[in-house]
Amino acid sequence: MSDATDLDVKDVLGMAEAWSAAGRGVALATVVETWGSAPRPVGSHLAVDEEGNFEGSVSGGCVEGAVIADALEVIEGGAPRMLEFGVADETAWQVGLSCGGRIKVYVEKVG
Repeated sequence: MSDATDLDVKDVLGMAEAWSAAGRGVALATVVETWGSAPRPVGSHLAVDEEGNFEGSVSGGCVEGAVIADALEVIEGGAPRMLEFGVADETAWQVGLSCGGRIKVYVEKVG
């Protein structure tokens, strides 16, 4: 699988930086590992602000919704976390990775 393009990374990281500079609480989610069929490559980012606005993508569908929900908790509490989604997970069908893939996403607070 290829890495996320530089343009995608710069856009998302730039948005996260701008939101943070504007005084918003921000979290950054990063795909750190993939296995099998995964919708986004390692290095893909999703920036989320405290109001639930987001830029970028780490997966799609319900996985993205779950990552956004966790990012909001990280903004509130500050503790980073590693999320894993995959077909072996009981929630795989619910969050949209029933294609047989698995991803790990690291979520951390910015600023």
